[in-house]
Amino acid sequence: MTRSIAAIIGRVRQRIVPAVAGGFAVLGVGWGGFCGAALGAPGDVLDLDGRSVIFSDEFDRISVSPHGPDTVWSAHTPWGGDFGDAVFRDKEPDLPFSVRNGILRIEMRRMADGKWQSGLLSSAPGYGSGFTAPYGYFEMRARLPAGDGVWPAFWLEELTPTGSGKHAVEVDIIEHYGRFPAAFNSTVTERNPLNSRENHSEMHTQPVASGSLSQAFHTYGADVTPQWVIVYFDRREIWRTPTPARPLAGLDVLVDLGLGGGWPIDKAPSPSIMEVDYVRVYESRKAP
Repeated sequence: MTRSIAAIIGRVRQRIVPAVAGGFAVLGVGWGGFCGAALGAPGDVLDLDGRSVIFSDEFDRISVSPHGPDTVWSAHTPWGGDFGDAVFRDKEPDLPFSVRNGILRIEMRRMADGKWQSGLLSSAPGYGSGFTAPYGYFEMRARLPAGDGVWPAFWLEELTPTGSGKHAVEVDIIEHYGRFPAAFNSTVTERNPLNSRENHSEMHTQPVASGSLSQAFHTYGADVTPQWVIVYFDRREIWRTPTPARPLAGLDVLVDLGLGGGWPIDKAPSPSIMEVDYVRVYESRKAP
C-alpha cells in the first residue's frame, strides 16, 4: 500500500512547521511548544509491574528486510515514502544497520555522489501484516547522535487503509534536532485524509542538559490509552495530551535516523550513528 504525496508532504510539514514557527527562542534552544511546567519537579515514575511485553527487540541480531514479512522489521514505511534529506536504504553488510554487543547501530553517511543515506525500521511492512497495537506502553532505550542536521526519531503511526477516509494518529515520542542539543520534541497529530485543514497537532518541548542525549543512553516512552497519550523520559512522565475520542487502529512502531527536518545539513557529521539498546511494547494497563 502507498500513501499519497500530499499526505507525505503533510507529515513533513507537521514535523517542521511548529518548530520553525516557534522560533527556538526559549533558553536559546526551545521553541513555541515549550511547556514551562517541565522545568519543575520530575513527574511520576512509570510502574510496569504486571504488564506483559507483547513486542520486543533486544538487538542481539538484526532482523530486517526491505518489506518483510518474514523479519521483525521492514526498512521502509508502510506507505513507501521517505522524508527528510537522507534516503532510507535497504540493509547491506554493516550498513545502514549493524549490531555490536547487543546494541543496534543505525548509520547515516554522505556518499561519494554527495547524497545522504540512512536507515529506518518499521514494525509493520504493510497494512494487516507485522506488529501493531492500538494501545500500550511503547519504549526505546537509545543514545542519539550529535551535530547539526541529525534528526533521530522514535514514533508511532496509526495504520488506516489508503482511500478509507479514516482519520490517522501519529505519536512522535521523540524527535531530536541536533542543531538544538538541549531539548527534544514530542508531538501527537491527528490527520483527516480528506481535509488537511482539519489536521490537529499538540506538541511539547522537553528541555534537557545540553548534549546529554548523545552522551548517554536514555529511555523514551509513551503510554497510549483510550483517554491519554502520556509521554515519559527515563520513565518519568513529562507530558500528556488527550487521545482522540475514538477507537484507534493498530499503531506501527518506527525508529529512524533522519536528516534535516527543515534545518541546514551542510555541517552534518558523516558518519552519524544512532545507537538503540532495545525497543519494547508492553500491554495496556488493566482497568482496576
